[in-house]
Amino acid sequence: MSYNLVIVESPAKAKTIEKFLGKTFKVIASIGHVRDLPKSKMGVDIENNFDPNYINIRGKGDLIKSLKSAAKKADRVYLATDPDREGEAIAWHLAYILGIPEDEPCRVTFHEITKDAVKAAVKNPRQIDIKLVDAQQARRVLDRLVGYSISPILWRKVKKGLSAGRVQSVATKLICDKEREIMAFVPKEFWKLEIDAQSKAKDLVSFDFYGDKSGKIELDNEAQIDAVIEGISNESCIINEVETKKKHRHPSPPFITSSLQQEASNRFGFTTKKTMMLAQQLYEGITVKGHGAIGLITYMRTDSVRISDVAKTACREFINENYGEAYLGSEEKKAKVSKQAQDAHEAIRPTYVEMSPESIEESLTKDQYKLYDLIWSRFVASQMASAVFEGLSVEAGVGAYIFKTTGSKLIFEGFLKVYTFSKQSDKLLPELAKGDVLDVKQHSKSQHFTQPPARFTEASLVKEMEEKGIGRPSTYAPTITTILSRGYVEKEKKNLKPTELGFIIDEIMSEYFSEIVDVTFTASMEQHFDSIEEGNEPWKQVIKSFYGDFDPLLKNADEAIEKVDLTEETDIECEKCGSMMLIRHGRYGKFLACSNYPDCNNTKPILKSLGIKCPECETGEIIERKTKKLKTFYGCSEFPNCNFVSWDQPIDKKCPKCGDILVHKKTKKLDYIKCHNPNCDYKEENEGGKNAE
Repeated sequence: MSYNLVIVESPAKAKTIEKFLGKTFKVIASIGHVRDLPKSKMGVDIENNFDPNYINIRGKGDLIKSLKSAAKKADRVYLATDPDREGEAIAWHLAYILGIPEDEPCRVTFHEITKDAVKAAVKNPRQIDIKLVDAQQARRVLDRLVGYSISPILWRKVKKGLSAGRVQSVATKLICDKEREIMAFVPKEFWKLEIDAQSKAKDLVSFDFYGDKSGKIELDNEAQIDAVIEGISNESCIINEVETKKKHRHPSPPFITSSLQQEASNRFGFTTKKTMMLAQQLYEGITVKGHGAIGLITYMRTDSVRISDVAKTACREFINENYGEAYLGSEEKKAKVSKQAQDAHEAIRPTYVEMSPESIEESLTKDQYKLYDLIWSRFVASQMASAVFEGLSVEAGVGAYIFKTTGSKLIFEGFLKVYTFSKQSDKLLPELAKGDVLDVKQHSKSQHFTQPPARFTEASLVKEMEEKGIGRPSTYAPTITTILSRGYVEKEKKNLKPTELGFIIDEIMSEYFSEIVDVTFTASMEQHFDSIEEGNEPWKQVIKSFYGDFDPLLKNADEAIEKVDLTEETDIECEKCGSMMLIRHGRYGKFLACSNYPDCNNTKPILKSLGIKCPECETGEIIERKTKKLKTFYGCSEFPNCNFVSWDQPIDKKCPKCGDILVHKKTKKLDYIKCHNPNCDYKEENEGGKNAE
């Protein structure tokens, strides 16, 4: 029986598409790339105009044979890989392996895996776009030249297993520079003053100190604030001005890759890698009860907020039908678009807006549901009316000083009906009018200090990379994964913190390859790739221009960089041979290794002790440990002989109710001391923390 062959990247995508196309089509997966540069060597002929030396990927021999066999029997071959540069390159390599002529219209692309989109694409195949392929080749070759040239220098000068890259080294530098800012930060003292005043109707209103008639006054020390308190003693609070104003909060545009990664991180704590994995599953197809395997969202690697007219119309009809005409937003909305946006694809949106998250919840995993609900809600909200608040600003005079307060009330929820930032709560003020006199009941002063800059989280790093034009939607997640796996950066809670090794590598890169880690250079290269895609620059000329400046840097670095010894001596004796242990650096951080290696290969982790005796065995000490996923927990140093374990940090204090050890419980909302014993309900406030519930 004859058939048409469609080749995609993944088996999940193949399963979904085959259902749409019917019995005359056979859909198989290439499982990603089938040809690439070799891993064992540079694979770029620098002397011969930077020709890439592509080879069939090891381990894919049988797959390639089956692809050739299926293509030979087929009436026609369609290459339906992802609709981006990477997908175009995979199609180009497949065409080469299968002997498909360059001028044959074999390429089909679709932004969403729906029956209509897939069938329309197959009816209108095109030739492989060599400009898109060249843009991908330029990136691949440039990254190979940088990585395979600098990494061996780092191996020789620092230690084996290290790497450098055009994007990963810049991301590492951003994190290191942020840490240097934090270390150089000097806190500045400031004070706040608040008064509670009561109206004739017995309503109590809180006001914050602002200044005086000449303007705002910063309270830098306690003497200043005490002078203000003395100045307002025995004075009434007189309302000077009351201003009521309607405020509109507008919905955000649908998600792009970076904004989806940021929001999923902020709301659910998802890593960028996890977000993209879940989005890929939703895009390629989920088996939904009553529908079979269908793609639930559009392509998830995009930097455009554009949506199709068809999708917009369907969304607006859905809003009108389910929420009413009052909830429809203006059709003339213009979203802010990044300067680097390619606008090749639509924004990330549901393929069927009528398929609400609740209606398909039973077909999704818990995390798939969370992400789909986020994407669906954001898309629907983008076409809804703005939320309207009534804002109230009040200025009052107390003696010679001015105090202010504000209130707000939601009067029309608009898009907040489907997409909320957090739990909405009104801040209501009593009815106040100019000239009202209130009695000052009490005042409170509080000391504060300015805080250092916050470390990057995965979400804020992606935002910074996007704003500075570093990388593209497809590279954010892999870049963060790489710098974590190399040990340049570690996670402390959700924050990204450079390691000692990360600082060393960043210092080497900044001194000897300053152009590579320069943000403007990295962003300018992205612009060159865009220019190649548009057919305005030959890709090999871009590489040649770069390498002319890069080659002298390599030679200088190899000669000038002195060998870095990461080994540290200790006074810890090896229990196997009696030699001294050394501190060495491994993939997962520092560890202890015997100095008598290779005659003795004893190694052990470096344990951080809390200096607290274990409450169970009373022999060992409580130490900080890490799970395989690097989550911190606390256990006994005598493990496995003692099985004491706690997710919360123990403190050197016993519970007054049951005698067990107390632990420090810290979450986003709470910070308190509690008993480690799950059957004991003892809790107390943590000094400087938030109250226990």
